[in-house]
Amino acid sequence: MPAPRPEGANRNAWYDRTPTVNRRVVITGIGVRAPGGAGTKEFWELLSAGRTATRGITFFDASPFRSRVAGEIDFDPAAEGLTPREIRRMDRATQLAVVCARDALADSGTAPGGPDPHRTGVSLGSAVASATSLENEYLVLSDAGASWLADPGYLSPHMFDYLSPGMMPAEVAWAAGAEGPVTMVSDGCTSGLDAVAHGARLIQEGSADVMVAGAADAPVTPIVAACFDAIKATTPRNDDPAHASRPFDGSRNGFVLAEGAAMFVLEEYRAARRRGARIYAEVGGFATRCNAYHMTGLKKDGREMAEAIRAALDEARMDPTALDYVNAHGSGTRQNDRHETAAFKRALGPHAHAVPISSIKSMIGHSLGAIGSLEIAASVLAIEHHVVPPTANLHTPDPECDLDYVPLTAREQRVDTVLSVGSGFGGFQSAMVLHRPEVATR
Repeated sequence: MPAPRPEGANRNAWYDRTPTVNRRVVITGIGVRAPGGAGTKEFWELLSAGRTATRGITFFDASPFRSRVAGEIDFDPAAEGLTPREIRRMDRATQLAVVCARDALADSGTAPGGPDPHRTGVSLGSAVASATSLENEYLVLSDAGASWLADPGYLSPHMFDYLSPGMMPAEVAWAAGAEGPVTMVSDGCTSGLDAVAHGARLIQEGSADVMVAGAADAPVTPIVAACFDAIKATTPRNDDPAHASRPFDGSRNGFVLAEGAAMFVLEEYRAARRRGARIYAEVGGFATRCNAYHMTGLKKDGREMAEAIRAALDEARMDPTALDYVNAHGSGTRQNDRHETAAFKRALGPHAHAVPISSIKSMIGHSLGAIGSLEIAASVLAIEHHVVPPTANLHTPDPECDLDYVPLTAREQRVDTVLSVGSGFGGFQSAMVLHRPEVATR
């Protein structure tokens, strides 16, 4: 059991207040909402079983669209404990973030506000923020697009909340009792990785002691679906939604749009140990790069992702052979899968052919800015359970993707150190190393 929380003048006794840089950062709480499950336990059961949760779109009439499949969450905000006022005020993505943050705090045994609210912060990532509510409000104001002139009498009093992405981390901060640094990170599909890394940096440098960090996105809306339809990035495999996401498979033809959220409690290592917290993993290293090349295009050599991987390993003081598992971006597009394979070979050398690699997008789809945090959750749970989740639907590997992408079935093996990577429109490439705190760096 965790040690009792100190009271009065000693309530901050857990925490080393010396402003020492490069403090160690650990994950002590996890909260997840993803397609196919109601929480972290169900999320891991789906991944370890190799089941898929992608289906035909039910949130709106998708019949006019090229791609009509998605990863949807069966989410009831009232059943999740949100009040009618919270439901009215918050966009769906914000609701997911708040529910996951509450779960993460409960899982960590940390009360809202932590030992010191002014030393507790929030770092939240999202790619499209309140896209669902913004689109709904546009449909009301324009009479479903029929009117050019909007009647302000129909304007929602919460429109500002939807227009300002900063309201998402503000809502999480209110739920978490966080009065320290509060930040929104929005850089496309690497947002979930980058937001957690930003939270870890604040603890490392001594600006915070506890961070609630992660990401949420709810992009299964007509406008977002239409945008990806226009560039043919999403799959048209509408006749078989459960097997539509096929990373690294020769028959893949685009990714599956999805929604999701994952939030974590990050703490300084010694403080977590002193209070008897359960430690899932340590954030060993992180790096991000940009290819400065093209909004959607990727260079074939994977140089920028490879550089991010090398820098993350250097910060963790590990060489490639320390990696037991790589959680790939694995979106299921030909361009990404080949770029990523080249990056692994470039960064990891011979170990690229020895280490198991997989993509959980094959099972839950691609939730844009949220997926990086969901992949961190999968990586941490792989360490917790010594299981490598599989790449579902991988029956006929692309000959150019010739690494061990763990097809179809999860693999039981010792997992102490994991590399998780992300790649996003705009050329963003991010990499994070997670490991058991007891693992010696080398």
